[in-house]
Amino acid sequence: MVNESEFRTHSQRYYEILEKRKTLPVWQQKEEFLRVLSANQTVILVGETGSGKTTQIPQFVLEAFGDNNKGITKKKMIACTQPRRVAAISVSKRVAEEMDVKIGEEVGYTIRFEDCSSSKTVLKYLTDGMLLREAMADPLLERYRVIILDEAHERTLATDVLFGFLKEVLKNRADLKLVVMSATLEAEKFQSYFSGSPLINVPGRLHPVEILYLEKPQKDYLESAIQTVLQIHICEPPGDVLVFLTGEEEIEDACSRIRREIQNLGSQVGPVNVLPLYSTLPPAMQQKIFDPPDEAGGRKIVVSTNIAETSLTIDGIVYVIDPGFVKQKVYNPRVRLESLLVSPISKASANQRAGRAGRTRPGKCFRLYTNKSFDELLQPQTYPEILRSNLSNTVLTLKKLGVDDLVHFDFMDPPAPETLMRALEMLNYLGALDDDGNLTKLGEIMSEFPLDPQMSKMLVVSPEFGCSNEIVSICAMLSVPNCFVRPRGAREAADEAKARFAHIDGDHLTLLNVYHAYKNNDEDSSWCYQNFVNHRLMKAADSIRQQLVRTMARVQLRLCSNDFSSRDYYINIRKAMLAGNFMQVAHLERSGHYLTVKDNQMVQLHPSTGLDHKPTWVIYNEYVLTTSKFIRTITGIRGEWLVDLAAHYYDLDNFPECEARQALQKLYKKQRQ
Repeated sequence: MVNESEFRTHSQRYYEILEKRKTLPVWQQKEEFLRVLSANQTVILVGETGSGKTTQIPQFVLEAFGDNNKGITKKKMIACTQPRRVAAISVSKRVAEEMDVKIGEEVGYTIRFEDCSSSKTVLKYLTDGMLLREAMADPLLERYRVIILDEAHERTLATDVLFGFLKEVLKNRADLKLVVMSATLEAEKFQSYFSGSPLINVPGRLHPVEILYLEKPQKDYLESAIQTVLQIHICEPPGDVLVFLTGEEEIEDACSRIRREIQNLGSQVGPVNVLPLYSTLPPAMQQKIFDPPDEAGGRKIVVSTNIAETSLTIDGIVYVIDPGFVKQKVYNPRVRLESLLVSPISKASANQRAGRAGRTRPGKCFRLYTNKSFDELLQPQTYPEILRSNLSNTVLTLKKLGVDDLVHFDFMDPPAPETLMRALEMLNYLGALDDDGNLTKLGEIMSEFPLDPQMSKMLVVSPEFGCSNEIVSICAMLSVPNCFVRPRGAREAADEAKARFAHIDGDHLTLLNVYHAYKNNDEDSSWCYQNFVNHRLMKAADSIRQQLVRTMARVQLRLCSNDFSSRDYYINIRKAMLAGNFMQVAHLERSGHYLTVKDNQMVQLHPSTGLDHKPTWVIYNEYVLTTSKFIRTITGIRGEWLVDLAAHYYDLDNFPECEARQALQKLYKKQRQ
């Protein structure tokens, strides 16, 4: 039972939040928005950072079009998509608090491998990729009354596919409404794409932001960012700081350096809370950015990737430091090379970042580049992900959604024909598409798994090799970031711990050893700590494995294992992995380098590999470009296993003249004899 004082406090909290909601700019346009949405099937809403659109618009829609209204069929939900998992979680929790309901009941969220919703859920936040997966089972999205595509300007792969898919769904469902929300003024493009849909503009910035540029370019943006943080902390009035950097390693390095520098200043400066923020950070750590500083009068310094650009709003930020860079995925279809490259941001992103400073009072944005660079070197908008990504998964999704004519699919920005051809070629090699480009039975099963096509293939064929239990564990481990922890002060001990798990045949089997050891030690967090293994990521991998097992049961794939004592135990696992990764095979050349069999690229083994020798033939999980061309997560295979696959998939007449070709030809002859 809730006592009277608790009830009063709870009620007071609700009304305090309600008063805050009423001060948001979007609240002033509630009536106009609902009137326009009632009269139209599609509405474009442009709301600047801080306007409250992500939290308030779904609640307005629920109030007007939810289950309680006459003529609306029961159990039709409101969906609000987010491009990032962390945003779907944090925003849904905030909205549940505003609506005074428990998260997972009336308000819920769904992200890859985690569903926090129930039969009571009427408002669901979910990633755009999850809505696409739901569409595979429910092509007309019958469960939904209104779909809200939020942060549409981020133009993720899934968002762009949803644009084209929902245009078709809207033609077949007159009762479905669509709200496209963006934070940048690319509105005319969205308007013309959605056949002249009405546009609503919501002003957002509550306070002015002073933009400060450098007089001349800096050599090292990281050093410049750290010095700017110190300068702000020493010279500027109270107010929290948000620093944009490009990746996890850089952010952790910057955080430790900022803490050290401020500690060296001693009592001449006030206390600080330095907090990292990136997508792979544990949710509990991510939530810390919303907490006030530990000490009264302290300053919070958040060092973040571009996740804080539009997906999350942190109250209290007064100073923004923008070095002008971001990590972007870039795909070269000619050599099938996907790289994460540090690239300059766009003008739209720069303006988004600056807008984070004016939320609670007038702010300042320190741009660590010159005004001339902003005017002349930055692109107006960020290139959509669909123009710089491997589309194999996207093509498989579209085929499962019933889109046969990919060339004429209504993409807002059509991808390069070569990228589409590469994707079709790969799916054909994997057996997911037939020679006419139609989805095969194998392709239908593969599309049920939220994995890359190569992983889906090895999982689907694994029962044939009697090792589906092991392959599903490997897939789960590959679906989380690197599980090994390597702290700055204990790198030797961490490397020794990792070596204890190493398997002689390669990294995939090392990951399997780690998973087995984790389960044999009762998922103990102290065991993880002692062995330099990330407990949170192991829990995530275990959860992913459980969900993959449920999917296997649904598509009637049996779970099985070979006898561990059998000499074929690891051989069968490696054969099953080769069945999915035969296009990712490399051969050791006399020079000591490896040559990728399909694309004739000279590569090296990544330094992170646990292999202590160089097998003649290897499969690899990733081909990456950093300081050099590397293949990463590697397992040795035998050339004889490749012969059957090579006869079917590799046309040796068109094969480049190299040692790999000669080796395969020798193996063919040997097999024929």
